[in-house]
Amino acid sequence: MNGITRLLAAVAVTTAATALPGTAVAAPGAPLPGDQIAQHCVQGTDGTGLTCSFDVPPGAYDVHVALGSRTAAADTGVEVEANRTVIAPVATAAGRLAVRNVTVDVRTPESMPDGQEGDGTPGLQIRLTGTSPALAGLQVTARPHAPRLFVISDSTACDWLTTVQRGWAQELPQYFGAGIDVANWGVSGSSTVSWLSSPKLFATLEPRIRPGDEVFIQLAHNDKTTPEDTYRANLLSLVDGVRAQGGRPVLVTPPVRHLFGADGKITATGRIVNSLGVDLPAVMRAVARQNGVTLLDLTADSEALMERLGPDASWQLYADLPAGRSQTHFDAGGATTVAGLVADEIAGAHLPAAGFLTEARG
Repeated sequence: MNGITRLLAAVAVTTAATALPGTAVAAPGAPLPGDQIAQHCVQGTDGTGLTCSFDVPPGAYDVHVALGSRTAAADTGVEVEANRTVIAPVATAAGRLAVRNVTVDVRTPESMPDGQEGDGTPGLQIRLTGTSPALAGLQVTARPHAPRLFVISDSTACDWLTTVQRGWAQELPQYFGAGIDVANWGVSGSSTVSWLSSPKLFATLEPRIRPGDEVFIQLAHNDKTTPEDTYRANLLSLVDGVRAQGGRPVLVTPPVRHLFGADGKITATGRIVNSLGVDLPAVMRAVARQNGVTLLDLTADSEALMERLGPDASWQLYADLPAGRSQTHFDAGGATTVAGLVADEIAGAHLPAAGFLTEARG
């Protein structure tokens, strides 16, 4: 089954070693207690679903939920922090509950790590989504030693807090079950140049990388005037920095822009060939091949998807902004689709993260 249409599988409830103060702990497989709902959740003023807030420090947390209602049919999903989808909406019949267990990354700033959208709300924020959301049980436990999947990227992947734009890494967590902490460090407007020069970016992230952490590097959209030799050297600096910390670098070629030629094919600019004529995805492929780095070819995948949909239908994947449809940035549905392509690539590359995907992959 394609990752785009994959449904999250039910996960048996397990308890982490460290519980938050006041957290009720359920035995594995037992119904989740609902008392944390009363302690931490409030109903929306417009009558919509609950919003739950936990005053916890930055780190990784397991969120256990029982979705649905004992008295009515429901359709419930879960977003956390800066509009990150961790559970796609699940339909449940009256009296039926869907139990899910996911691992969530909590940080300050809540959105982009350079703070360009502000700090957001401290602690862990959980919001219900779906057409008729209902929450029957909630439990949060600390998971400080979860393996991490960092994403170094630009606006096409970052966590957007205040607009309708969504990054693919913002939607990626919904494809994973519990046990892996997806830490999205995407920053709008960033490039290989800024990631190495800004003290808020790689200089801050690098010492946080632990042995075994996977670090996805997708930078190209904003390297519009970066010469080929500089771009190549910058990628190698990032790769070497990750390896020096014991992490596993993974190069991810960028998603294409919605730029079609008269022949119905994505143009060179759409394939992220920069203003100097440098084919940035091709350089990234060469760097990966020459340095033994795993490559996820999101450029090829997204190009094939856009051309299959065609110039008109593919617009539905991109954000409808006040100035008009973006040619670069996705809406929630588009980012979810692109995240599905990444999930498929993770599975095909047999990365350690593939073991946490919610469906076995071939």
